[in-house]
Amino acid sequence: MTRREVLLKALAGKITWLQAADILGMTPRHLRRVRSNYEQFGFEGLRDGRSGTRRPRVPVATLEKLLALRKERYPDFSIQLFWEYATERHGLEVSYTWTRVALQDAGLAEKAPGRGQYRRHRERRPMRGMLVHLDASTHAWLPGVPPRDLVVAMDDADGRILYARFVEEEGTVSTLRALEHVLRRCGRFSELYTDRGSHFCRTGEAGEAPDELQQGQVSRVLKALGIRHILARSPQARGRGERAFGTIQGRLPQEMLAAGVTTYEEADGFVERQFLPSFNRRFTVEPAQPESAFVPLAGIDLRLLLSVQHERVVRNDSTVTFEKIILQLPPGRERLHYVRCPVLVHEFLEGTLGVSYQGRLLARYTRQGDLLPRSSGTERAA
Repeated sequence: MTRREVLLKALAGKITWLQAADILGMTPRHLRRVRSNYEQFGFEGLRDGRSGTRRPRVPVATLEKLLALRKERYPDFSIQLFWEYATERHGLEVSYTWTRVALQDAGLAEKAPGRGQYRRHRERRPMRGMLVHLDASTHAWLPGVPPRDLVVAMDDADGRILYARFVEEEGTVSTLRALEHVLRRCGRFSELYTDRGSHFCRTGEAGEAPDELQQGQVSRVLKALGIRHILARSPQARGRGERAFGTIQGRLPQEMLAAGVTTYEEADGFVERQFLPSFNRRFTVEPAQPESAFVPLAGIDLRLLLSVQHERVVRNDSTVTFEKIILQLPPGRERLHYVRCPVLVHEFLEGTLGVSYQGRLLARYTRQGDLLPRSSGTERAA
């Protein structure tokens, strides 16, 4: 350790001043002189001073308050997040670099490991709506609560998070909910970038490329909307999304803890109302072109399209069986019956069921098979 690091550890209470004197090979009397210089001149008093360089002086009280805040209130915060809280909420006038060096030298923050092999960054898409990243991260977001997956959709052009929700485990339904949110709020986009999870694609042989013909639920939706699906080949290929999750994991748990969030129901509201606006304000960048590639959707019933669909054939008594539940089709005005007709059973995202024929919703049911009242208007799929 350098002299500066030893002295800062003593200032932070990590070691005693007598221990610091032993490490530095100083007498207690000389160390008291060094400490007196620090109390009079701040960081400048800790330096030798013979190099001829000068650094901005930070008051001693500011350093002591900074170290006390780190130890007593924000020990788990990342350096960036801690600096934001220290400057914005506690009024300390210090730079980020000065804060980082002070915390690391005092032993109150770890130094970042080496970055390893250099990889050239892929250029961002020039316009919003050209490429959307969709991924999930499993993490212990709340203390004392089992980990959950945070599903995030992010625009590639500016890094803006478009959607974020906690789920017990990512899968088909969580993906469809994310797509519904982005499509309704922003419109249709051009490409979707994901990993090779089983709900995104099917691979016939382990270690081989995904099958050319994909017939999963997510693939069906993307084909119907004309959205190209890009499957990443490695975690490194998803570098932009991986870095975003690293930032989120370094900020979100600490901010929820400071805000008193204790359940995932509260966490979803916190993320929507407070975290995402703050995150997007700090970390989004200006795209190369100001125009948007998002296209408003028209003439498509997203509720039917963004459901989990199962093929069935109507039985002779005008019923459809699904998961040991008998769904009785009501009489309709379009035709007398649908016996032996191929229909689709829909698992809607809000938890109800439905039966459609040639893109027209015939009836809706509870999960127990009870018929629900007809909704107004005609519902058709893409």
